[in-house]
Amino acid sequence: MKDLIIMVLCGGGTLFIFLAAVGILRMPDFFLRVSVTTKAVTLGSGLLLMAAAVYFSEPNVSGRVFAIVLFILLTAPVGAHMIGKAAYRNGEKLWGKSVQNDLENENW
Repeated sequence: MKDLIIMVLCGGGTLFIFLAAVGILRMPDFFLRVSVTTKAVTLGSGLLLMAAAVYFSEPNVSGRVFAIVLFILLTAPVGAHMIGKAAYRNGEKLWGKSVQNDLENENW
């Protein structure tokens, strides 16, 4: 049963990281690429780390995995937001079919 849980977690993590790689290739502009990859890689790495915690079944490892997943969940979206905002400030163009630009009227 433990092996099945590990396989499901590893498979899910691998799938999400693969989808992040596909998102880099398929998304039309920088901002969509950052958004897609941040979400998918955060979830994928969290699932892979949980698989490691289940595999080792030790409180030491589980505590470290919990701390790492919490750190990734807190920092990855904030980092992606800051990278996107810096790119916008530096003149990175939005995709031509974008319908909303929340930053265009913001005073810098």
